[in-house]
Amino acid sequence: MNPPYKTTEEARQTFLEHFLNRNHRLVELSGIIPKDDSILMFINSGMAPMKSYFTGKLQPPYPRLTNLQHARRAFSC
Repeated sequence: MNPPYKTTEEARQTFLEHFLNRNHRLVELSGIIPKDDSILMFINSGMAPMKSYFTGKLQPPYPRLTNLQHARRAFSC
């Protein structure tokens, strides 16, 4: 019997397939330590590596992009 939920890998694959089937290009993930960003101490989301495209600092290589990004989550109580 299959569990009623997706495994982590199945969820990642479903996410990628959704965007790739809609003409997005997969860009490679970046490391946890950001490059050329003096504001972020670490990459905390999949959008952070694309910040330079959103701010207009760089031109994106394709009109539609997607990525999978390792992330670090920190909680404070």
